[in-house]
Amino acid sequence: MRILGVDIGGTGIKAAVVETQTGELISEHKRIPTPQPATPENIASSLAQVVADLAWSGPIGCGFPATVHHGVAYSASNIDPSWINTDAQTLFTQITGHPCFVVNDADAAGMAEMRFGAGQNNRGVTILLTIGTGIGSAVFVNGQLHPNTELGHVRFGDSIAERYCAESVRIKQNLSWQEWGIRFNEYLNHLEFVFNPDRFIIGGGIAEHMAQFQPYLHTKALVLPAHSLNQAGIIGAALFAESQI
Repeated sequence: MRILGVDIGGTGIKAAVVETQTGELISEHKRIPTPQPATPENIASSLAQVVADLAWSGPIGCGFPATVHHGVAYSASNIDPSWINTDAQTLFTQITGHPCFVVNDADAAGMAEMRFGAGQNNRGVTILLTIGTGIGSAVFVNGQLHPNTELGHVRFGDSIAERYCAESVRIKQNLSWQEWGIRFNEYLNHLEFVFNPDRFIIGGGIAEHMAQFQPYLHTKALVLPAHSLNQAGIIGAALFAESQI
């Protein structure tokens, strides 16, 4: 089935048409900056622009940086706090004129990796972490998703994990790969102590640079790059929409 997958993030909105049977992107990969402020009205308008630019007509899956219950956002990770308690699914459906289905963005990326990528056919506990503006997470037990985890927001040091070792922190503080890798390893060790996973899958753009920081990671669990790298959110959003139709 062909579905438009959209990955809404703190810095960019990415979209492409996905063939859900194969996970392939079969259209242009469109990316525009996330509007600032990232209010419901502004993001909805940007989504409508993306849909128009791709001349899309049909169902749409949207990965969204918030905990999402039945289409309603109950948090606001790296977007405007006015999203809290907003029915994102209804808003996006109304403004695009097409049926939209909204899921947590990291859960979407996890669905893609478990179906087509590094988590395929694996049992046990898998934790996917998307490293970007913040840190998103998706937890799977024997392939089944436990939705809306927020492991980037666990208390860590003097604050929360994503303020210590997100990609945005590496860039802002001009950390070397070694400095950042040591920080990230501390975080993985903490998650390993709590969850005892069989594997970590690292998604987001930083997965392309795994060779730069993997030497500083020391965990019992495997640490693997996401196969679809920065496209997992798009693919997973489309898979989620397919599951809702």
